Amino acid sequence: MSAVPENLALRVRELDVGGANGPLGARLYVAGPAPKRDTLVVFFHGGGFIADDMEDADEFLRMLAESDHQPLVLASRYTLATVSPFPAAVEDAHAVLLWAKKNKTKLGWTGKHLVVSGIEAGANLAAVCGLMSRDRGGPALAGQLLIMPMLDPGLTTCSMRQMTLCPDREKVTAVCAEAYRGYLPNAADRAHPYASPLQSSRLKNLPPALILSAEDDPLRDEAEQYGAKLINAGVRTTVRRLPPAQLTDPNGRTECACKVHAMGEIGIFLSGIEGQGGAPV
Repeated sequence: MSAVPENLALRVRELDVGGANGPLGARLYVAGPAPKRDTLVVFFHGGGFIADDMEDADEFLRMLAESDHQPLVLASRYTLATVSPFPAAVEDAHAVLLWAKKNKTKLGWTGKHLVVSGIEAGANLAAVCGLMSRDRGGPALAGQLLIMPMLDPGLTTCSMRQMTLCPDREKVTAVCAEAYRGYLPNAADRAHPYASPLQSSRLKNLPPALILSAEDDPLRDEAEQYGAKLINAGVRTTVRRLPPAQLTDPNGRTECACKVHAMGEIGIFLSGIEGQGGAPV
């Protein structure tokens, strides 16, 4: 079998990006030929705010970069709650978006479409970036892609408390509770919209959203509740509940993001963004 031409192969580059208080480690995923791309997806990893799960997201990020639209994909680390709790991580996340806009030439991006994305805790940060970018006057976002987002520090939803399809529900609930204790040690912060976007009463004028939940995921209901609130606020939002994924690793929850229809939904979402001609906010 002949080798894949170098200009078409996926390239992964380690680099530093600018956080709120200094450089952060990141990876840039580029597939296909080198010319500049119109769409940049900035992704924040899971790990419950307290662990660096960049490696766990690698398969999904490679698939996203190699998808039909071949967006640039920038996956960034952020300050973990074990180092500094809320709002350090969200300030980092917003700072990374500002850095990306300023350094588009370095990234090989035209600056046209900026999409913020994440999974679980990272999806919380991505959702908050939508609020922060609106409130702080930029950068303009073309979309937000939220995969199984953690949005309810109170862990009050039915799926979190009563999920019968998830054999590890109690474990997931305990992990989420521990994560929030580390990220939000001040109980008053749990109602702050930059900590829990689900609690926000100001959801208008946010970028279009794709929210992916999973049938067997305890985070399912909070994801879908947030989608409903966005729709009621007039935000163009698509919510999709994915069927259960067969995990080869019981802890490999990110596999839900790259199997069972997810990439098709993301492709449709990116097509809609690129058809708009520019960032809507």
